[in-house]
Amino acid sequence: MAAPSPSPERPGRAGRWRALSRVVRLARARGARRAARIALGLAVAPWLLLAVLAALTGLPPELRAPEERAVSTVILDRHGSVLRELRAGDGARARWLPLAEAGDRIQRALLAAEDRRFALHPGVDPLAIARALGQLAAERRVVSGASTITQQLARTLAPRPRTVRGKIGEMALALRIEASLSKREILEQYLNRVAFGPGLRGVEAASRFYFDKPTRDLSLAEAAALASMPRGPALYDPRRGTGPLERRRNRVLDRMLAAGLAGAGEVAIARAEPIALAPRGAGLGAPHLVRAVLSGALGDGGAPPAGGASSAGGAASADGAAGGASSAGGAASAPAERAAPLRGRASSITLTIDRGLQREIEVLAQQTVRGLSDRDVGAAAVVVLENATGDILAYVGSHDIEDAAGLGHNDGVLALRQPGSALKPFVYELAMEQLGFTAATVLPDVELSFPTPSGSYAPRNYDGRFHGPVRLREALASSYNVPAVWTATALGPARVVARLRELGLGSLDREPSVYGVAIALGDGEVRLLDLANAYATLARGGVLLPVRAVRAARGPDGAPIAPGADLAPGTGGAPAGRGARVLDPVRARVIVDILADDKARLASFGEGSALDLPFPVAAKTGTSKGFRDNLTVGFTPDVTVAVWVGNFDGSPMGGVSGITGAGPLFRDAMLAAARLYPPRPFEPPDPEQLAEVEVCSLSGMRPAAACPHRRRELLPRGEAAALAPCDMHEIVRIDRRNGLRAGACPAAEVEERTFERYDAELTAWARAAGRPVAPDEASPLCAPLPGAAGAPLATVRVRVAYPPDGARFVLDPSVNSVQAIRLRADVPPGVRRARFVLDGRPIEVGPPFALDWPLVAGAHRLRAEADGARAGEEIEFRVE
Repeated sequence: MAAPSPSPERPGRAGRWRALSRVVRLARARGARRAARIALGLAVAPWLLLAVLAALTGLPPELRAPEERAVSTVILDRHGSVLRELRAGDGARARWLPLAEAGDRIQRALLAAEDRRFALHPGVDPLAIARALGQLAAERRVVSGASTITQQLARTLAPRPRTVRGKIGEMALALRIEASLSKREILEQYLNRVAFGPGLRGVEAASRFYFDKPTRDLSLAEAAALASMPRGPALYDPRRGTGPLERRRNRVLDRMLAAGLAGAGEVAIARAEPIALAPRGAGLGAPHLVRAVLSGALGDGGAPPAGGASSAGGAASADGAAGGASSAGGAASAPAERAAPLRGRASSITLTIDRGLQREIEVLAQQTVRGLSDRDVGAAAVVVLENATGDILAYVGSHDIEDAAGLGHNDGVLALRQPGSALKPFVYELAMEQLGFTAATVLPDVELSFPTPSGSYAPRNYDGRFHGPVRLREALASSYNVPAVWTATALGPARVVARLRELGLGSLDREPSVYGVAIALGDGEVRLLDLANAYATLARGGVLLPVRAVRAARGPDGAPIAPGADLAPGTGGAPAGRGARVLDPVRARVIVDILADDKARLASFGEGSALDLPFPVAAKTGTSKGFRDNLTVGFTPDVTVAVWVGNFDGSPMGGVSGITGAGPLFRDAMLAAARLYPPRPFEPPDPEQLAEVEVCSLSGMRPAAACPHRRRELLPRGEAAALAPCDMHEIVRIDRRNGLRAGACPAAEVEERTFERYDAELTAWARAAGRPVAPDEASPLCAPLPGAAGAPLATVRVRVAYPPDGARFVLDPSVNSVQAIRLRADVPPGVRRARFVLDGRPIEVGPPFALDWPLVAGAHRLRAEADGARAGEEIEFRVE
C-alpha cells in the first residue's frame, strides 16, 4: 500500500526555512534602503542647509555694484605713465587689474597654490574638506586648509571669527558668490581684493611694489612668489627676508608641475631663479606728493591753503610758530583740516613729475641714508623743479615712507627746517640792489660782534678761521658767515625778511627782530619746496613763478576738472599771478655767476667737491645750528634741485655738513636730471648791462700800479665805470739793512716794496695774520725826509671793536670762577700804544690792543684812545 503524501497545510521543515529566509531578506533590504535614505539625508542636509543659508545671504555691496570702482583715482606722470591707482579714501597701495590683462602665469600659479579644483567646485570643495578632516584625524593637527579661492574672497569681503559658525557663514557666502558671478569674475575679484603683502591690496600693486613691473610681465618664478603671499602676507613679506618666501614659492612650483599647470623645464628654471626685489623706492608712485595733492596739503590740485605755511612735517600753529617738534627739527604733527577738492571728483590726475626721474631719485635717497647711517643720518628729501614752468619733476618726501623708525611718513619737502647758509645769495643780491654792492665789494671777515635784544652775537665761520678782507664773490662762494651777517646788519633784518617773503618763503612770518641779523645764516624755518622755487627764481633772472604739481585732472565722465594746479610758493607775501618780478635781473645774473664759479669756492670746498659737476651748475650749501639739517640747492638753466638731509625728530647728525651730507645726493640727483635735460651753459651776460673788468684781487677796486694780483670781475656797467682806484696797496721805500721805512738813505740801501693797507676794522686781523703791512717806524740809520716829520695820525680814528654798543652781559651765579670779556680796539698803523677809557678810568694797552676785563655788574661806558689819533665814539654796555 503506498505511503500518503504530505498535506499542503503542513509544509515541511525545508519550506519553513525558505520562507523565513525570504522574510529576513525582505527585512534586511528594507533596512538597508532605510539606512541609505538616512545616510543620504545626513550627507545632503548640510549642503541643503548651506544652500538655504546661501540663498538668504546677501551679496557684498562691493560685488553688487562693481561700477563703484570708477571712483578710484589713477595717478599718472607727465607722460601718461601710471604711477599708482588709489580707491577714494583708501590709503593702501592698490590698482584694479582686469583679468584679461593679468597674464596666464599668475592665474596658473594661484590655482596651483590655493585651489586646483577651482573650475569644478561650486564655491566649497567637499574633497578638500574631506582631505583636511582626514589629515586632522590622522595627524591630530591641521595639516592643510580646505578654503577655496571663493571662500578666501568671501573672507576678505566679510571677515568672520574663526569659529564653526563663522566658517559656515563663510561657506554660505562663497556659494552665494558662485551663484552670482562667473569663475572669471570671481578670480578677477580675488586677484584685486586679497592682500598680497602688508599695505598691498591686489596682485598688481604687489607686482609693481616688489618687482617694479606689471603683473603680465612677471616670470613664472615671480608669479609663483606672489601667488604664495595671500597664505601669509606678513609671514612671506620678502622685505623681512626672502628665505620663507622662496621655500613657499618652490612648493607652489612643485604643485604646478603636479597639476599639469607648468612643464618640468620651466619649473626647473623658475626654481633656480633667485627672488630679486626691485630697488626700494621703485613702484611707490611718489607717495608723499600723491598724499599731499589728494589730502589737500598742497591745496586744490596743488595750491596750498591760505593762512600760513604748514607741512606734513610740522603744521603751523596759530601764532605762526611751527607746531609740535617741527620748530626744533620738523617732526610731524597733524595737518590742519583742509579741503581735498580732487579726492572723490577726479578719476585721473596727471602730475607734473617724470616717473623715471622720480624712481631714480627715490633709490638715490635711500642709498644716501644707508651710507650715512653711521653718521646719525636718518632721513633725506629731494625736490626737482623745471625752471621754465615751475613744474615739479621729482618729489621725494622721505627716503622711505615705510620706515617707521626713521619717521618716513613725514614729508621733508614740506617740513619746516632751518636752511642755514642757503639764504645768503638773496641777502647779497638785496645788498647789490639797495646798498650798491658788487661782486667785487670787499667785506670784513674778522672777529666781529653784533648787538641783539638778547645780547651780543659773534658769528664764526665753519672752518673756525677768519679770512680778513674778502670780496663778495669769495664770501658767497666760500660761504663765509661773518661777511653775510655784516651785510645783513647793513641792510637791517626788516629789509632782508621782507625780500625773503617776496621770494615765497612765507613761513618766515614772525617779526624781523625775532630773527635778527642771524637771518643771513638761516635762523628761521622754511620749506624745501619754497627754497627750491626761490633758487629757480634766480635761474629765471628774478622772475617768480608758482610751483605746479598737477598738469590735468579728469572726472569719471572724462571731462576736465580745473584743479587750480598752480601751487603758490608760500604764504604771507607770495605775489599772486604768474611771472612776478622779484629780483633785479642784472644783479640776479651776477649772483648766478658767483654760485657757478668753481674757483671762487675752492678756499672752503677744495677741488673735486660734490658741487663740481661736469657741466655748469650754480649751487649753494647750508647747515643749520647743531648739525640738525643740511641742504644743498642749485640749478642749471633748465632745472633746480633741492636736497635736505637730517632727522625728522630733530636730533643732530654726526658732523655732517651740506657738502658732505646733502651734497653727494644733490650731485647724483642733478646728474639724473641732466639725462632728461641735456646740460647747456648759462646764457652769457648781456654786454649792454654787465661788463667784465679787471680789479685788484685784494681790494676789488681798479688796479693801481702797486697791485700785484688782479682778476676779472663781472660788474654792472654803471658800477664798472665808477670803479675807484685801489687804495689797499702802497709802495713804500724800505731800508734794506733793517726793513724800516727809509728816509734820506743812500740809494744803494733803499728798495721799494709793495705793502697792504687796511682800515681800523681790519688792522688787528692783518697784524695777527702776518699780512705784509708797512712798518710804522723809520730807519734810524737814515735822516728823515724833508717834510716827513709829524706824519698825520690825527685824521685816523680808533674805535672799540668789542663789546658792541648796547651789548648786554649776564653773570652766571652758578660759575665760581672769574667771568670776563675781552675788550678790543681797532687802531691804525703807526700806533704803538693805546688805552681804553672805562667809566672814566684809562687803562694802557699795547699790541694787539686787547684786554681781559672781569665783569662788574652795572652800566658801563667805554672808548678807545691813542696818542696822535682821533678818539673813537664812546659806547655803552651793561652787565646784569
